[in-house]
Amino acid sequence: MLETILLALIIGCAIGAVAGYMGSLMLTKRMALMGGALGHLTLPGVALALLYDFDVSLGALLFLTGGVAIIWLLEQKTRLHPEALTAVVFSGALATAFLFLPEEKTEIALLGDISQISPATVLITVLICMGLFGVIKSIYAPLVLSGISADLAQTNGANIKRNDAIYLICIAITVAIGVRIVGGLMTAALLAIPACTAKNLSNGLEQYTVISSIAGAIACALGILAFGVTGISAGPLIIIASVVLFLASIFFRDKGR
Repeated sequence: MLETILLALIIGCAIGAVAGYMGSLMLTKRMALMGGALGHLTLPGVALALLYDFDVSLGALLFLTGGVAIIWLLEQKTRLHPEALTAVVFSGALATAFLFLPEEKTEIALLGDISQISPATVLITVLICMGLFGVIKSIYAPLVLSGISADLAQTNGANIKRNDAIYLICIAITVAIGVRIVGGLMTAALLAIPACTAKNLSNGLEQYTVISSIAGAIACALGILAFGVTGISAGPLIIIASVVLFLASIFFRDKGR
């Protein structure tokens, strides 16, 4: 049991940190709820992984890759916002998932499962998280600038379409690995709440991104430790811990005024 908790803490803190970092960018671009829609999009892949006994993050990523590609292509062909297109795509995916998801596997698909984590899975996930940090950092400033003014971003040499494509891919990978610890139902909270906490406590963009990452990691650590004590699914406990941190940030913000 102790080894399971230690492995879960390592993988959880890595995922929580990168999810918080990604969430800070999504909140800046007013796309905080997109993570939830993409989380639902993972459910057919998670269902297949549970049925055929392979890694749930891999199953989630397979479906997310196709879904994100469709969303990106539709965005180029229409004037619809990515969130609207995501709603169209994930609705079909969600309905499909429940057609063949076994009832006894539903809780794992929706709420996640950290009880079956191997050292190899932890290592691979940590390396993926490190790669995500590097990629997101390289496009963070241009994406923030393009959100303010696309013309200004292009004047500064930003390739908006390429950056948007990379951004969507990073979101997809973050959601796919996040599904392992909080399931397909609560990925929006994993991404958005740490960023909201950081918004309350930060005084600048750099501080905002750092606090968001730390808040994500702490929430995951607290949720996993609570799982070790109570045996309740870690997914809901992680989100509850994140909400508590957010509420605490409001208190400290008001106290500091």
